[in-house]
Amino acid sequence: MSSLFHEYRLKDVVMRNRIAVSPMCQYSSENGFPNDWHFVHLGSRAVGGAGLVMVEATAVSPEGRISPSDSGIYLDEHVEPFARISRFLKQYGSVPGIQIAHAGRKASANKPWEGDNHIDNDQGGWDVLAPSPIAFGGNLTKVPHELSIQDIAKIQVAFVAAAKRSLAAGFEWLELHFAHGYLAHEFYSPLSNQRTDSYGGSFENRIRFLMETFTAVRKVWPERFPLTARLSVTDWIEGGVTVEESIELIRRLKNAGLDLIDVSHGFITPDISKVPWGPGFMIPIASRIKKESEIPTAVGWMITDPQQAEEAVKDNHADLVLLAREMLRDPYWPYHAAVKLGVEKASDILPVQYARAVKR
Repeated sequence: MSSLFHEYRLKDVVMRNRIAVSPMCQYSSENGFPNDWHFVHLGSRAVGGAGLVMVEATAVSPEGRISPSDSGIYLDEHVEPFARISRFLKQYGSVPGIQIAHAGRKASANKPWEGDNHIDNDQGGWDVLAPSPIAFGGNLTKVPHELSIQDIAKIQVAFVAAAKRSLAAGFEWLELHFAHGYLAHEFYSPLSNQRTDSYGGSFENRIRFLMETFTAVRKVWPERFPLTARLSVTDWIEGGVTVEESIELIRRLKNAGLDLIDVSHGFITPDISKVPWGPGFMIPIASRIKKESEIPTAVGWMITDPQQAEEAVKDNHADLVLLAREMLRDPYWPYHAAVKLGVEKASDILPVQYARAVKR
């Protein structure tokens, strides 16, 4: 039996296989509301056989959106449109998950296909927020407003409210976005955090926002459902976040109740020149983190071949494999992977409407 197609239990949640659909921004919402595009986009991946389908980075506040077209869960009215999606995902065999986030200084941006640059306030943009008044750079030139202690507390309250709404919407897997240069990562990285108060400077201070936010959400998220985090474990830049200190942070998060770490990397600045791009390049780092942190681990990034994904799980480098672009190319990747890996009755991964016709 393929290791990739073993069931996976985390808390009271059981995934039918080890394949997860990574959160992928669609830039297709209006005032945060998901719509038919999201229903079809996410629903088709459940029909295709994924064990876990996660909704894209979903903002905890309007100013926390990457773009005006981002998904959001900052209004009670957002709950029911998301509940429609989570019900469908569960009906067709996938665990419904959601990632909640605040974009920090990378907020107020155009869609990628419209320039991916900061939008002027008189053109529908807004003031951006960050630990320190340092612009991201590149096309994102706005100098952010430095968050006060009161501002920080307000954002943490927004994360808690978003977690409660996520639960009300029927999601059974919650991920906190602590990666990719967004707000939590901005606190964590010395490249973006130059504060001199209790939220900046030392490692203890730079992780304070992450630890406090996680702890606050842990109090309201049920123990029976997984609470996970996506973390940029390295900035790939001298003076930035390192794998070694990320292992220490993950150990502390685990002690605070973290159930799984979603291992990611980078994007704290526009400079990605040191990233060692290549097939499955994050798998060795995820393997090290899994062993040294002793916590369930998920890994993604340029995993495209079923055998590559199979070996990552079989050799205990990771518990779950996250797919993004490959799932866009092929929503039925799990079925095709099952066929390629010789899984008996691979068509059983599909809904009966399809399986009866495929039969292999």
